[in-house]
Amino acid sequence: MSKIQVMEADLANKIAAGEVVEKTMNVVKELVENAIDAQATIIKVELIDSGVKEIKVSDDGIGMDKEDSLLAFSRHATSKLKKLDDLFNINSLGFRGEALPSIASVSNVLLKTSDGKTGTIVSLKGGEVESVKSGDIKKGTTITVTDLFYNTPVRLKYLRSLYTELANISDYINKMALSYPNIKFILINNDKELLNTSGNGDLLKTISNIYGVVVASKMMYIENFNDDYKISGYISYPELTKSNRSSITLLINKRVVRNNEIVKTILESFHTYIPKDRYPYIVLNIEVDPFLVDVNVHPTKMEVKFSKINELINLIYDTISKKLSEKTLIPKAIKDNVEDNYYHDFKGITYEVNDNLYNFKEKENEEDSEKNSPKVEEIKFEFDNDINESKNLETSVEDERIKDMYPVGVVHGTYIICENDKGMFIIDQHAAAERINYEKYFHALSTHSKNTIDVLIPYKIELPSNEYLILEKNFDILDRLGFKYEEFGTNTIIIRSHPTWLPKFAPLEAIRKIIDIIVTNEDFDEDKFNEKVSITLACKMSIKAGDAITLPDMTYLIEELRKTKNPFTCPHGRPTIIAYTKYDLEKLFKRAM
Repeated sequence: MSKIQVMEADLANKIAAGEVVEKTMNVVKELVENAIDAQATIIKVELIDSGVKEIKVSDDGIGMDKEDSLLAFSRHATSKLKKLDDLFNINSLGFRGEALPSIASVSNVLLKTSDGKTGTIVSLKGGEVESVKSGDIKKGTTITVTDLFYNTPVRLKYLRSLYTELANISDYINKMALSYPNIKFILINNDKELLNTSGNGDLLKTISNIYGVVVASKMMYIENFNDDYKISGYISYPELTKSNRSSITLLINKRVVRNNEIVKTILESFHTYIPKDRYPYIVLNIEVDPFLVDVNVHPTKMEVKFSKINELINLIYDTISKKLSEKTLIPKAIKDNVEDNYYHDFKGITYEVNDNLYNFKEKENEEDSEKNSPKVEEIKFEFDNDINESKNLETSVEDERIKDMYPVGVVHGTYIICENDKGMFIIDQHAAAERINYEKYFHALSTHSKNTIDVLIPYKIELPSNEYLILEKNFDILDRLGFKYEEFGTNTIIIRSHPTWLPKFAPLEAIRKIIDIIVTNEDFDEDKFNEKVSITLACKMSIKAGDAITLPDMTYLIEELRKTKNPFTCPHGRPTIIAYTKYDLEKLFKRAM
């Protein structure tokens, strides 16, 4: 007797269901995507207990006749693919023909549909048709799924909490609403309305419906294209971030997708504008010829592959970077709405937003460094240096996004108080100096500046044998930076000259930090190395919080800050400057109501 047998349809469907339907969100996703493909303008999702007991999806789409309503529950039955070539030109959200039979195999399903001419009601239990009868002829489709996973108790057991299931569904519906602002989406759980978008095609209005007015008011529109791709959507001001990636919505031809490479590019575009481990709000739609993208990677159709990914990455990076460089990004200290600390993903469930977006402690070793750092009399301003090449850079023109302002004092030895006719400004002296020095160091490193200075007494640097071996392997890095050095005994080198851009007050400390970076990063990447050296030196070698500086020093600091490419944040993404407008001050003192 043959050991190999063809599986029964019921068993095959349950196996397929394991790939397509893992949680309640997957059911909602498949039904909503079918409704969109059916040209619906209104999609209503009604849940009982986060969909575990019941999921009901109604639409006003084109509906089905009796024959199609029965065929829809057959495996690999689809209206979206006719021949093999169609697989390389997919324009619909669904195309596999697996969703409905997979869902039906692990639940009870009631389908009510009409194409405007005939109405049909189909009832299924565990994938088997129980009854078929006539229904009303109101155009559209309603599918009700109950008792999900009743016949696969193991999968039912591993469903998350009701709150988590609901949060997943809500996140998905939010993203679909952002993808299709021209469709009205309604989400209800246990008779409580969680989302109701306008469906008028206004993406910014949809963002407001989902995230709230405060978030929508801090979004910037972007749009660009090249020979292969067109991108459009909204990005948030850097002051508006979250602690996770849920605020980043990626759409490929209006399909919600995940792609780590694109997310990485977006974060690189915001580099030094936002702190590490914070994420901006992004709604980015990518339009591309379907032939250049493969959505048939995973049954959930959330993973995609691109045939020209580098062109897309460059387009996204250039577009976002350019937009950020054009905008004035000084956050207001006074909020217009006392409820700004909250936004609503959906009514009834409120997420708290940390409004103090940049409030995180310095690393302990950085604090120790500040304690041991030279006093301001020795430091003065590191950016007032021989290599003040920034004055000659085309990009370092005085930034009109920051108007002239005049220092009037300092608070806690850290925050410089300034004024102009627009209002009052508070500048973090350490963050501002970091930004200035970071751009100076990065420019010197990137342009391979060879200006050097001989030292009167050579610096002797001795290392452990393991570190010296790594340094010896990377002597070419020291050569490229312009150091003149000699090996001196065992595991020791002496430095006879160094680049002029090193800080005058502590060149030996800076050299040691550069060598530390070399020996702790065996896989050398020039761009990453330049970035790390620039950030490290800027942080360690700039004036610190608490250092006393004079009024002329404050004026010079502000002037140099205005000449930087990004005067709004330090290299770690924290703000350098915060504004109190004249109107804000008048509100505080009740001069304006």
